[in-house]
Amino acid sequence: MPVFNAAAWLRQTVASVQEQTHENWELIAVDDCSTDESFRLLQEMAQKDERIRPVRQEKNSGAAAARNAGIRLAQGRYLAFLDSDDLWKKTKLEKELAFLKERQAAFAFTAYEFGDENGVGNGKIVRVPRTLSYREALSRTIIFTTTVMFDLERIDRGLILMPNVKSEDTATWWRILRSGYLAHGLNENLAVYRRPKNSLSSNKLEAVRRIWRLYRDQEGLCAAASAWYLFFWALRATVRRL
Repeated sequence: MPVFNAAAWLRQTVASVQEQTHENWELIAVDDCSTDESFRLLQEMAQKDERIRPVRQEKNSGAAAARNAGIRLAQGRYLAFLDSDDLWKKTKLEKELAFLKERQAAFAFTAYEFGDENGVGNGKIVRVPRTLSYREALSRTIIFTTTVMFDLERIDRGLILMPNVKSEDTATWWRILRSGYLAHGLNENLAVYRRPKNSLSSNKLEAVRRIWRLYRDQEGLCAAASAWYLFFWALRATVRRL
């Protein structure tokens, strides 16, 4: 869990982990030099629950670097991501672990629900396909980071490390899928995507710029192919929020 100035949401987010029906977990919370009380809160919570492991970056380096620090420190077989303002439903770990094992898959993600600033779901649930290939993923950024889980015995940890680019998570999913893996979708709402006002994801024009740069710079697609995928990406992104 990368953390930067997330004091307003941390207690609720961490509580959503502590309330998991699957109790054998370690939460590696990487603070990226927050200027608010985030790290102090993490330390306070860690004193009461030894499964919480606060780590502080030496310098502010962005979400990708924070996630990568957590990836390197993770000791378990299964790796899951959680953003500091999002929430897991109580059965998220239990059900996704069972799903990953049943499919004998390396990469899984789940359905999720949009929520307001208080983390209350608004009923808008994003459903996910049974599987997702590289070509399919290029036209639909449906993989929500907070729902992703990997089996580190089936995928190399180095492949999961995120590049220092905007939308680093999407770039990572594409790279993994491009290398030959298939993402398996558990079509059950197991997370809440909190969308505070003025968040990065709410800036639609910036989102278009970021996805375009991924097509051109990260994937090396020509302008025509990039425009083709961008059209369907924008169409599906609009429908998803209706």
